[in-house]
Amino acid sequence: MKIIPVTTQAELNKFIRLPYKLYKDDPMWVPPLLSEVSRQFDRKRNPTLAHCEYGLFLLEDGGEIIGRIAAFTDDVALQEWKDAVGLFGYFECMDDADAAKTLLDAAAGWLRSRGMKFMRGPWSFVSQEWGLVIEGFTPSPTVMAPYNPSYYIKYIGEYGFEKVKDLLVYYISAAEGYKIPDRILTLTDDVAKRYNIRTRQLNMSDYYNEVSRIIDLSNKSLADNWGYTQVTRKEAEAIGADLKSIIHPKGVIFAEDSNGRPVGFAITIPDINSLIRDLGGRLLPFGWLKIMLGLPRLRRYRLFALGVLPEYQGKGIDSLIYRALYEALYTPDIWLEINYVLEDNAPMNNALIKLNAKPLRRYRIYQKSI
Repeated sequence: MKIIPVTTQAELNKFIRLPYKLYKDDPMWVPPLLSEVSRQFDRKRNPTLAHCEYGLFLLEDGGEIIGRIAAFTDDVALQEWKDAVGLFGYFECMDDADAAKTLLDAAAGWLRSRGMKFMRGPWSFVSQEWGLVIEGFTPSPTVMAPYNPSYYIKYIGEYGFEKVKDLLVYYISAAEGYKIPDRILTLTDDVAKRYNIRTRQLNMSDYYNEVSRIIDLSNKSLADNWGYTQVTRKEAEAIGADLKSIIHPKGVIFAEDSNGRPVGFAITIPDINSLIRDLGGRLLPFGWLKIMLGLPRLRRYRLFALGVLPEYQGKGIDSLIYRALYEALYTPDIWLEINYVLEDNAPMNNALIKLNAKPLRRYRIYQKSI
């Protein structure tokens, strides 16, 4: 076995395409669009890379690529976390203990050479696409959500990683009889009146100003959340551009005070994974048509983010936003995945339990001293 640092476009192509080989017989894996994966490693198209230094590594055995890993540092994270934490991600390998150790050694060595004292992951160059699945390997992952075989858990543990945080996933399904509990309807009616809060949907005619409002709310409301880093203006613009073609206005909710000032938000993304799973990662020749025709009929969603300004937290505004979102999206077959919630975010987890959301999946972030 030998490690090959990725230095050429041909090697990067091998890095990007490896999961399509490793997972080809896994019925739960959804092949992401190759064009979208390639964008993650393009400094011109992924603004996150402007504040990251990274190394990509392939593992070759007998002329065959059997694994990959990325190691990186994020200047924004280092400044905000105030600790020498390096990150690893894009970890994939055959079911082989030596292969896993060799890859992790390569990432750890790269991070040590840049002065990092800790190695944390799995992490990626995409917002909130973090973690190793440790529980809930079915159903298939939603859009922009990680997936991995269960044997990764063993190899990560054997390398000396320990849990640093779990990320919880819930779901609700109208087809399974889900309804918002009556007590929540009463509560949110009272919240709206008491704090003079109204909710509204995304205004597509003012789209990029709406994106700016969301980023401002996100950076203020989620600033104290574990693992969160401030979203830059260029990152916001890139996220907005990427989502514009698939986002549905009624899937984005703002809560506003009596002066029309936004105090909270929620973003729901249509789960296009259910449309692209059979495309093999390719839009051509007819993949784009399948997506465009399928989007209006799609009833599966991922609740990607929800935030409330600090001065309004603990007042039930989050439940009010959730109610407005659910009522806007409701159909008899709606399926909504709430992905993800920090395990120690007691207010949010308690709210979801009271809303009768069901546990679905658990991701884990690991860390070790290096």
